[in-house]
Amino acid sequence: MFTLAEENYLKTIYHLQQNVGVEVSTNAIAEKLETKASSVTDMVQKLADKQVLSYVKYKGTTLTEKGNEIAVNIIRKHRLWEVFLVEKLHYSWDEVHEIAEQLEHIKSESLIDRLEEFLGFPKVDPHGDPIPDQNGQFKKVEKQLLSQLAKGQKGICVGMKESERNFLRYLDKRSIAIEAEITVISKEDFDDSMQIEVNGNRFFISKKIAENLYVKIF
Repeated sequence: MFTLAEENYLKTIYHLQQNVGVEVSTNAIAEKLETKASSVTDMVQKLADKQVLSYVKYKGTTLTEKGNEIAVNIIRKHRLWEVFLVEKLHYSWDEVHEIAEQLEHIKSESLIDRLEEFLGFPKVDPHGDPIPDQNGQFKKVEKQLLSQLAKGQKGICVGMKESERNFLRYLDKRSIAIEAEITVISKEDFDDSMQIEVNGNRFFISKKIAENLYVKIF
C-alpha cells in the first residue's frame, strides 16, 4: 500500500519522464510539486527502498516497472473520473481536475473496472488525454502542436499540453474544444502568432496558445 503523497510522487515522476525521456531531476520534481528539493530527496529515497523507482544522487530518478505500473493505474483512475464528472455530473472541463485528484486515490480496482464499463470504455478524457486500459496500454494518437502547422493547413484538436483552468476557460470563449476543426489562415513571422478559423469564426491566437494545443492533421 502507498500513501496519497507517495502516489502523487509516482504520478508526477511518470509525467516528467514522458516529457524529458531521461532521468528526472530532484529540482524538476520539487518545482512540479511546489516543495523543497530536500523533501523530494527524502521521498525518492523512501520510494527507492520500496523498489518503485531508481534514484542516483546527482543524476536523477526513473520509475521501475512496478512504479510505472502504479503510476499508470493512478492516471487511469484520474481520467476515468474526469469523464464521469463531465459526462454524468455535467461539470465543465475546467472544474474536474482537482476533484479527480482526490478520487484517483480510491483503492478499489473493481469499482474502477465497473466505472469504465459504465462509461462505455472511453479512450480519452475530456481534455483529449488517452485513458489506459486494464493492462496499462494507451491508445496512441498521431498529433503535433498547432504551432507547427503552416498557413493553409487544417487539423482536428485532439488535446493540449497543459490543461490549466484559465487556459481551458480561454478555449471555451473561443469555442475551441476536443474534435474542433482548426484551419491556419495566416502566420506572423515576427512573433509566430497566427490567425485561425474555428466553426466559421476567425481570430488571432498567440504563439503560447498555439504551442499548447495538439492537433491531428487531415
